[in-house]
Amino acid sequence: MKFRLIIVLYLIFTIIPALSQNVTDTSFSVTETFSESSGLFETDDLLEITLKFDLTDYKRKKDDSTYLDAWLSTVIKDDTVTRKIKLRARGEFRRKFCDMPPVLLNFDMDDSTKGDFHNINKLKMVTVCSAGNQEYLLKEYITYKLYSALTDISYRVRLLKVNYVNSNKQNKVITEFAFVIEPDELLAKRIESVEVKTTNLTQKDVKPEMMDRMAIFNYMIGNADWSVPLAHNVKLYAQYKSERPDLAAIVPFDFDFSGIVNTDYSAPFHTLSISSVRERIYLGMCRDKDTFLQALSEFTARKAEFYEVIRDFEVLDERSKNDMIFYLDTFFEELLKPEALARTILRECIRF
Repeated sequence: MKFRLIIVLYLIFTIIPALSQNVTDTSFSVTETFSESSGLFETDDLLEITLKFDLTDYKRKKDDSTYLDAWLSTVIKDDTVTRKIKLRARGEFRRKFCDMPPVLLNFDMDDSTKGDFHNINKLKMVTVCSAGNQEYLLKEYITYKLYSALTDISYRVRLLKVNYVNSNKQNKVITEFAFVIEPDELLAKRIESVEVKTTNLTQKDVKPEMMDRMAIFNYMIGNADWSVPLAHNVKLYAQYKSERPDLAAIVPFDFDFSGIVNTDYSAPFHTLSISSVRERIYLGMCRDKDTFLQALSEFTARKAEFYEVIRDFEVLDERSKNDMIFYLDTFFEELLKPEALARTILRECIRF
């Protein structure tokens, strides 16, 4: 398989040279530049920051190729610390559609300032798409937390309260929620892996239990906006110390087109046999029924934890919490008859 070839080449050109430089040291990481944890994703506490930049120019151009100068301020031990950074728009659909596209924050790695953003290079920040739609952002944040409740091989997220200071309009301030996503380099180090930056791989190149877990999770939340061959809204990681380094770990992201978030701009891809993102469809590869039953049992065991994650999120209003819980209820009602749900999955799964 193509993935196995990638792993072999990686071992030849990266791991073996690293070992030859220090034969007595058998513990090493791919991302040694991230030798210290920033601490940004070690807590769920709401973090308040201030971002000052030309917000008018940013929203007008939505440029993902040109960085703007910006100043980011945080409070460290009762002192406000401001550092100069750069930022640009990012994303595919949301960059074009949203009034406020998601942001890529670019830090100076030589900046010795300690604090939450210490030792971080580039950081993805998800923003409120348009005024009045902060509910969607908070529901997507919680969806990341739901997947993290299922597995540690997932992106960590941190909720922010952002004071946007528009340098183009006499420093006018707009305050909104946002959240940042764990950088790929930090995730790779945490799960002892290296990102596989290639396309045209298939679900057969992924560890079966991880592939099934992610596919069932996406079925549970009503998310059909992903593809392994297109590397769309999933990342693959080679876990070089695992029992099966020839198969990848998989991590999903971007859940704004899922039924559980239910944004007003989401719609299923036209080739799918569903008419709404609230409808579920299984897009994972086929296994035998017993394998699916075993995979589904993990979700039964995590049900109470999923509901607790939603109920304990104080920032989200009760109406939105109830909507998310209601949507999960419809999945767990199916799961009351696991044999029937397994048969549904077997009808819809992808055969290779």
